[in-house]
Amino acid sequence: MTETQVNDQIAVRNPRTGETDYEFNPTTVEELKEQCTRLREGQQQWAKLGLQGRVEVLQKWKDSLLFYKQEIMDALISDTGRLSESVREFENISKWIERWTEVANDLFVSQPPITSQYVPTLEMKQELVPYKLVGVISPWNFPMSLSTMDMIPALLAGSAVIVKPSEVTPRFIEPIQKSIDAVPELATVLQYVLGAGEVGAQMIDEVDLIVFTGSEKTGRKVAAQAGQNLIPAFLELGGKDPAIVLKSADIESAVQGILFGSICGVGHQCFSTERIYVDEQIHDSFVQRLVEEANKIELAYTLGNGHLGPIIFDKQAVIIREQVEDALSKEAHVQCGGEIEQQNDSLWMRPTVLTNVNHSMSIMREETFGPVMPVMSFSTVEEAVALANDSSYGLSASIFSSNPEEAYEVAVQLHAGGVSINDAGVLPFVLTEAPEYSAFNCSGLGESRFGKTGLKRFLRHQLIITKSTTEESPWWYQV
Repeated sequence: MTETQVNDQIAVRNPRTGETDYEFNPTTVEELKEQCTRLREGQQQWAKLGLQGRVEVLQKWKDSLLFYKQEIMDALISDTGRLSESVREFENISKWIERWTEVANDLFVSQPPITSQYVPTLEMKQELVPYKLVGVISPWNFPMSLSTMDMIPALLAGSAVIVKPSEVTPRFIEPIQKSIDAVPELATVLQYVLGAGEVGAQMIDEVDLIVFTGSEKTGRKVAAQAGQNLIPAFLELGGKDPAIVLKSADIESAVQGILFGSICGVGHQCFSTERIYVDEQIHDSFVQRLVEEANKIELAYTLGNGHLGPIIFDKQAVIIREQVEDALSKEAHVQCGGEIEQQNDSLWMRPTVLTNVNHSMSIMREETFGPVMPVMSFSTVEEAVALANDSSYGLSASIFSSNPEEAYEVAVQLHAGGVSINDAGVLPFVLTEAPEYSAFNCSGLGESRFGKTGLKRFLRHQLIITKSTTEESPWWYQV
């Protein structure tokens, strides 16, 4: 078991050693209520600081993060077993503070009142009012980044935030909370809590808005509970992202882009490329080059050496293995990889390329969350589009073609919120500057976490209407 609960303690497995070497006490119901009450009280002053005041506090947090950097990094590396991705996760916080500040500066420009064209004695002005307490429930795959991705814009909007990361990767919580507590103004409005699903469920009953990143199954429960409470819910759920390689594509470019999109973070990404459709005329050449490049990827048994870290969550390894075995039982062929390898008690998987796959296989329908690349050929562009759209998910997709017009024509036919042309897995890199997008199908619910909408969703719109005191007769006589 990855986590067990005995006497209220949760024990946690180390993905690099396979040993259970960490324990924590989950936040109790009473503690959660107390924290939420405290955060609501702190939010009043936080909102009064104004945007620039909040920015100054977050700049102080950047300095505090640097002070605690080694402690945070050590914990995060133990959580995930990864080095380079952990460095990127740490650096993301400071980058996002800067980039979301730019978005906020643009959004919070004061607008002059508007005089009604129908009732000239009425003047209208819109105010942006933050939700008082935002809850964030984040997953285990990129534990620190996905706990801060929505938190930072919510704080800039003027909300207080309470965060419940996954119980699978909880070690980073203590040191990052230290960095928060070292900035008193921030500590009054930002708190991490510990626990499994029941703590997240309790949190939904305490907040004014909930943001959830995770599985479709849990997302449905979050949405239902939020609906009962009549609070907004913003959900980013699973993905089964397709890549279409058209006949005109540059094979080398397509191979590099798809390989990155499939194995980055050991494939533990919502935006991972998990289905690959290749024109039948270049299918064999593409597969040959993909296998050659995949075989160059080394497992990082030692930190700092190799490319792929361990599978973080042992239960995910079971899912990956079952999907591969299902495909093989239906006559899929393994071109490379294909096995869950064990190093002592840790779990690893080399980049895996499967061919002779079809949509009767779970590997083509269900989220894999591992470095597996099933490749299927198509004969016409219409067939490729139909295959790509044959999914209950619709997070993102990618198209490879040397003809920009052809690629764009295909892109607009895909049922996916973000479509990359001649690259894959890049959507998160344009988080703050991209226009908003919508997750299609079962991949999400609510407004986009990208661009201005990523910040605006934490704000309510208040309309203030002022009547002129100099009018000679009631305005309604004039309508």
